[in-house]
Amino acid sequence: MNGGERVARGIEVSGTVQGVGFRPFVHRTASALGLDGWVRNVDGRVLVTVAGSAASVRAFTDRLHRDAPPLARVTDVRVGPADSAVPRPGSGFTVRGSRSRRARAASRQVPPDAATCPTCVRELFSPGDRRHRYPFTNCADCGPRATVIAALPYDRERTAMRGFPLCADCAREYHDPADRRFHAEPLACPRCGPRLTWDGLRGEEALRAAEAVVDGGGIVALKGLGGYQLVCDATRAETVATLRRRKHRPDKPFAVMVRDLGQVRALARATSYERALLPSPARPVVLLAARTSAMLTGVHPGTPRIGLFLPTTGLHHLLLRDLDRPLVVTSGNLAGEPLATDAESARAALGSVADGFLDHDRPVLARYDDSVVRASGRGTATLRRARGHAPAPLPLPSPAPVPLVAAGAQSKHTFALAQGGLAYLSPHIGDLESARTLDAFTRTYADLSRLTGIAPRAVAHDPHPEYLSTRWARALPGVRRVPVQHHHAHIAACAAEHGLRTAVTGVAYDGLGLGDDGTLWGGEVLVADLTGYRRVARFATAPLPGGAAAVRHPARMALGHLYGAEPPDPGGAPGVPPALAETFAARLDPREADVVRAMIARDLNCPRASSAGRLFDTAASLLGLCDTVSYEGQAAVALETAAGEARPGALPWHVHRAHRAHRDDGLAVFDPVPTLVALLEGRAAGRPVRELAAAFHTTLAQATRALVTAAVDEGAPETVCLAGGCFQNRRLLAEVRQELRAAGLRVLTNHAVPCGDGGLSYGQAAVAAARLTAEE
Repeated sequence: MNGGERVARGIEVSGTVQGVGFRPFVHRTASALGLDGWVRNVDGRVLVTVAGSAASVRAFTDRLHRDAPPLARVTDVRVGPADSAVPRPGSGFTVRGSRSRRARAASRQVPPDAATCPTCVRELFSPGDRRHRYPFTNCADCGPRATVIAALPYDRERTAMRGFPLCADCAREYHDPADRRFHAEPLACPRCGPRLTWDGLRGEEALRAAEAVVDGGGIVALKGLGGYQLVCDATRAETVATLRRRKHRPDKPFAVMVRDLGQVRALARATSYERALLPSPARPVVLLAARTSAMLTGVHPGTPRIGLFLPTTGLHHLLLRDLDRPLVVTSGNLAGEPLATDAESARAALGSVADGFLDHDRPVLARYDDSVVRASGRGTATLRRARGHAPAPLPLPSPAPVPLVAAGAQSKHTFALAQGGLAYLSPHIGDLESARTLDAFTRTYADLSRLTGIAPRAVAHDPHPEYLSTRWARALPGVRRVPVQHHHAHIAACAAEHGLRTAVTGVAYDGLGLGDDGTLWGGEVLVADLTGYRRVARFATAPLPGGAAAVRHPARMALGHLYGAEPPDPGGAPGVPPALAETFAARLDPREADVVRAMIARDLNCPRASSAGRLFDTAASLLGLCDTVSYEGQAAVALETAAGEARPGALPWHVHRAHRAHRDDGLAVFDPVPTLVALLEGRAAGRPVRELAAAFHTTLAQATRALVTAAVDEGAPETVCLAGGCFQNRRLLAEVRQELRAAGLRVLTNHAVPCGDGGLSYGQAAVAAARLTAEE
């Protein structure tokens, strides 16, 4: 033996190390170095006992970090004395059966699903291969993980594949250390694996029948990795319109799946960075600049950006290769409902939408929609964190001293489980507006807490009493409750993602969130760390006539700003010339306009809000772009789209100090009335809507710089976190970032978690962990 005396070591590897080909990797590495020993899964970790020369053992431990499989995420490698029998010289290296140690269950990590790898795709289309055209082909480097795991440690008998005994050929691959399918738990082939079905047909016949429906202009409900998807020909405008009508989704863009990067180039202009995002193992939907020549405007109405993604499974590869055209592939649900995951619920929800169902007999054990991302600056902005990303853990700057759950918000709901230095963000669930979506939340929580082994002793939640997530949190028995203000959570999510424990200046622009003074916030500048915050600036308030009705009808919000804007001085007039306000109101339904003005005058069901999101709604309505919306953020999308690449100067704007009549005496306040008056005057003078929309974005960026620099001049930190759903607006984010950097400030944004409410639970978890630690 080379390298000196023989040593034996016990090694514990933590992180995402199960379901990612880690044991086969360990086996290959140890065997190549001539080491003896064994490897096994224990709960969510990998334990190794290894013996050989000291030099070889050192080289082995180094490679565990350096050469780990591409889907693995090694967070810790602990090396100590071997805690079991020392392997005999020459005994070789083996893979042993998994074990569970309940006391250590809290460290378990659930690997995300991974798209079909290039090697498996080659087999899929190789006529001589025994998996030729088999939709469920996978290996240790790819395939379903989170959607098929029933329990950990990760072994076949604890997955959705337990009902599919391996045939002799698959068993040989599974047990061969030299094979890339060695211990690939979802391993399958046409002889022993899942089968497609379609109205009594099976296998290839079922697939051909479904393809014929799509080819004929129909809509197919397809059982995917994490639930059902609705599929149709993206190039047929009439079919896309039918899908919109049946799904009750009149305006919101659809995602489009394409065969390869060549089809991406035909439909969109993508940078080299964006092209690299598309084929990643997560296979997210990537928002790209659409080519006007592509003529798929019915897929993405009202926005020049199109969401494209590449095939994620063998079934998708077959569909795209056979049909050879872009396909709409969207969530298999009705608007406001959770994703269907089994045949019974799919037919109940989608029977009126789909012209047929392409099913299979492998159970979906966890509901996962598609992730959505876009390029942002030099990195990636995650808009929806789901398949391929969740539930991989995220670090917490301040470790949680007790296990906890963060209940999230109402819209774009996620929750987070946390213990120690890690937070597990759930996949995107949807808006908590129905009993079915709430049930999806509670089921996903039960499953993920069981898999990770985290039994919460504290719950963080939004203080809004009407959020279903807050009601759930308050009903959770035997736990400590930690309320976290909505915009503090937004800023904390950004700060925590960058590992910050110190205070930052946070800019939180979103729709609505309950403030700690009982009013609705949404245009806020806070000085915050992970334990607390103070409000230093805000947008001026305006009434929301009818409450939630104003969110659905931007024209109502515009009337709120025109007739009920917060005056800058005690007893002062709102400042909108009556003739201008009347000109706008005259183009609306006169009865509705009269009712809304009466509500504002009497302060009847008109909660006031300092909301940047609602200000975007107002501007879109004043410019005639959007008076009614069918999805959240539609008015802001219309405004950003109208702005295009125009670069006019800013509109008039004003910042003043809040007066003593308000409880927030001394705060810097952005008064948007001069800006809104300029929009109306510009319209009346015939100035192009494009210029006015662009100028509005520039105005908000300059006003934000004024609010932030005033706070910094008074001692606020020079590190600025931008958070909240309004920063999904590419133009607003770019201009605010440019203004603040020009002022010499450090600007941080979200990347791994959404900047909107989809990332709120991560911020809640970070705040709760820091507060509980501080108390201890």
